[in-house]
Amino acid sequence: MPRRNRVTPFGEAVAVPARGAWMGNRGCLHDEHGAIRRNWTTRAWICCLLSFKGRRRPLMQPGLYTELFFLDEATALAAGHRPCAECRRADFTRFRAHWARGNGLDAPPRAPELDARLHTERIDPATRARRLHPLPANLPDGAFVARGVDAFLAAGGRLHRWSPDGYADAGPLADAAGFALLTPPSIVAALADGYRPQMGL
Repeated sequence: MPRRNRVTPFGEAVAVPARGAWMGNRGCLHDEHGAIRRNWTTRAWICCLLSFKGRRRPLMQPGLYTELFFLDEATALAAGHRPCAECRRADFTRFRAHWARGNGLDAPPRAPELDARLHTERIDPATRARRLHPLPANLPDGAFVARGVDAFLAAGGRLHRWSPDGYADAGPLADAAGFALLTPPSIVAALADGYRPQMGL
């Protein structure tokens, strides 16, 4: 049976056999039996390399962070994760620079400041449910929109329906009118400024 550690663009952990191209972390979410019991325990939601400096460890060790996996980096960003400052230092530096310019800041924020802002954009404080946002005037490549339970990646002027196994073309980007924005708005601003995430198209 697959573990419940694959993450959708909505930030939900699901059990599917599909493997991911990136790993993520948002704290220890599992119990001593490896069952997911919570959605997050920290505001630092990060997206990591699958392999770094030869480090290896069993998945879901008791008391340690829960290893999460994403189809691609665009999915991780939609879920509200940002590049890891350790294993992806260059990407993190580049992301912070685009994030600062896109959001009108004079200097890139420190990681805790970035994480605090992202947390307000992905989680409704009253319900602790996932937040959706109005669409911006222009949707950059790499951003996700949602309609009902379906998520769509914007890329190349078209929408691409997400699934754990990959994408299916879903029509022109103009058809997104009336959809909700799924990727946190401040990350969308970073994408609009030129940050280019890996997309599994």
